[in-house]
Amino acid sequence: MTESRKVRRVQKRRKIKKVKVFLAFILLIGLLLIGYSGYQYIAGKNEAQNKVSGAGNEDQASAETTSQYKDDFKGVKSVDGKTNVLLLGTDQRGSETARSDTIIIAQYDPEKGTAKMASVMRDTYVNIPGHGYNKINSAFAFGGPELLRQTIAENFGVDLEYYAIVDFNGFVQIADTLAPHGVTVDVEEDMKYKDGSGTIDLDLQEGTQKLKGEDLLGYARFRHDNKGDFGRVERQQKVIKLLEDKLTSFSGIMKTPRLIGNIQPYIDTNMSSGRVMGLAKDFLLNPVDDIQTTRVPERDKVWDERKPYPVGLVLAHNEEQTKEDLQNFLNGTSAGESDNDYASQ
Repeated sequence: MTESRKVRRVQKRRKIKKVKVFLAFILLIGLLLIGYSGYQYIAGKNEAQNKVSGAGNEDQASAETTSQYKDDFKGVKSVDGKTNVLLLGTDQRGSETARSDTIIIAQYDPEKGTAKMASVMRDTYVNIPGHGYNKINSAFAFGGPELLRQTIAENFGVDLEYYAIVDFNGFVQIADTLAPHGVTVDVEEDMKYKDGSGTIDLDLQEGTQKLKGEDLLGYARFRHDNKGDFGRVERQQKVIKLLEDKLTSFSGIMKTPRLIGNIQPYIDTNMSSGRVMGLAKDFLLNPVDDIQTTRVPERDKVWDERKPYPVGLVLAHNEEQTKEDLQNFLNGTSAGESDNDYASQ
């Protein structure tokens, strides 16, 4: 064997050795990340369960990841590859039926890397299958997320694959996990309100300030001004975008496993843990530049109407126009089109 061939063989062996070392290093990093994620997930889950148990809610703590509505929900998968989720914020007060104060149709398109949120005004007057016309949030009280899914499909022509119900205590957990020192918010006006049940005790002054979980929740839910529910929806969308910025930061990405574990006792969903982690991974690896938002019906296309008891005051609207507006928003041909159409709302 010539000297040159010996040299080439030695070089080849060294190259193979370097590749093996590199692959071993990558594998080690992967195992460390998996271990870290698993540890953070379990730590967050235990932390949340301890808080729930400490508050005297043993039933909720033991229920853990069981879903109250999972077996009943007949989600429909989108044919265009988009993921449509019904997001619900509920206020549970003792033995009362949980109220759906927040109704959001969320859409994520992994191919285009776009995310959209359409907030549905809770007093929108719609036809609820099997129950007749009523406020849309009554559908949740009558039949949970499945009846609300049917109502949205019938009135707006939108199919939903998943649902996620977050108790407002879960929102506080999310905010405090992502931003333990608070989220910087420009509070538009003085806000002071205390409800009779003691679940809301808000006292904020106008101006830029950092809000922790409880105050951030109160800010997002406040509706005791001349904007009413329309102002509340604006603030909800504003807060979600602020939390998205926190989530997609480096610090937020590192907290994601703990966050998912942390909110488990407060969330009811038909999404498996694997699906949640998969969506989180896609979202974090391909972050959305800006979540596009709208609300339906649009503010200049609704009017108040008083209906017979027990329905009361509702938001009446042109039903076909509302359906068309929502369809155009969710199925816009480009992100720019949706931004231009809805940014000023």
